[in-house]
Amino acid sequence: MIRLYALCDQDLLDSRGLSLESFIEIAKNHNAEIIQYRNKTADISFIKAQLIKIRKMYSGFLIINDSYELIEFCDGVHLGQEDLKNIDSEVHRAVSIVRSVIGKDKILGISTHNEDEVLQANDLDLNYIGLGAYKNTSTKDVPNILGDSLDQIASKSKHFVGAIGGVNINDTFVNVTYHVIGSGLLEK
Repeated sequence: MIRLYALCDQDLLDSRGLSLESFIEIAKNHNAEIIQYRNKTADISFIKAQLIKIRKMYSGFLIINDSYELIEFCDGVHLGQEDLKNIDSEVHRAVSIVRSVIGKDKILGISTHNEDEVLQANDLDLNYIGLGAYKNTSTKDVPNILGDSLDQIASKSKHFVGAIGGVNINDTFVNVTYHVIGSGLLEK
């Protein structure tokens, strides 16, 4: 059975003319266990309002991308490698800072893109990693495509692994816990 982590990207919704409510319904219809809300352009009050809306419609795990100051409105936070470096140039310190803000009872995940980052993540206080990109995707410029090596690299992680980047429901992995799907959920 595929375990689904749905990535709800506000820019993608806006570009396709989809409402937040529509995306949440699609995610629920596909039995998404986790929804991550990502919005790289809005102000913090808009993001907060969207998290509150999602929480009213969805009872699964809710993760915020980047905006860890909004942790009280969700179950966890996800950060990319560049976002970590913006917090502190040393990844271990950056994760420690975020963990001190969100607490031990909240979920913390980061993006990884290669075996070195996965091995580094093994020493971090995390709940999961996103690993990829698996395939090229139209929603993000991806310089590193892992393809068939993703599953082998995932086997090196001591954390749960979500396959990211161009993943769809029909992809199969042995060492991956979650399929992280955003735009693929919206395909007919």
